[in-house]
Amino acid sequence: MMPARFLNLSLQTAAAGLLALGASWSAIAAPLKPDLAKSTVTIVFKQMNVPVEAKFKKFSPAIDFDSAQPAAAKASVDIDIASFDLGDPEYNKEVLKKEWFNAAQFAKASFVASSIKPSAGAPAGSKYDVSGKLTIKGKSTDVSFPLSVKKEGGAQVFDGTLPIKRLTYNIGEGEWKDTSMVADEITIKFHLVAN
Repeated sequence: MMPARFLNLSLQTAAAGLLALGASWSAIAAPLKPDLAKSTVTIVFKQMNVPVEAKFKKFSPAIDFDSAQPAAAKASVDIDIASFDLGDPEYNKEVLKKEWFNAAQFAKASFVASSIKPSAGAPAGSKYDVSGKLTIKGKSTDVSFPLSVKKEGGAQVFDGTLPIKRLTYNIGEGEWKDTSMVADEITIKFHLVAN
């Protein structure tokens, strides 16, 4: 029969091993940490038929993604509307007004994924079809878009392009509903780097 002190030591060693395994598993299964310095959220639209690109300087993505289990993935992003930057302080002030983003009432826009599935025919782990809910200016709609994922060193890089229509979200009210000045079509592009 094993002496009690050896049995106790063996149990302690086994418990320590399980704790270490649990800690390493939670590190593997933990959500990814976005690198905001390398990530971007931009929009592209046409004003008087001339392409214009602007960006949001502040956004908070949350990504829990493992290419081996894409069905279990979770992803969302909150965007600070007041951080919208057209490259000119006067334009920036204008688009925050009620007719455009109405930032005083709707400070954030958001996207929450409901489904992330591998794209048919794409190499494993490289392309996905994402569906979810986009909310801008208090209006929520179901959207879907293609997502590409690649490894760069120790980081994962997520790139996606989501076309929307601004009038669906009441971006540009009153006289600004006229799409001859600012086109209805807008493309949201995101480039997210996470470790």
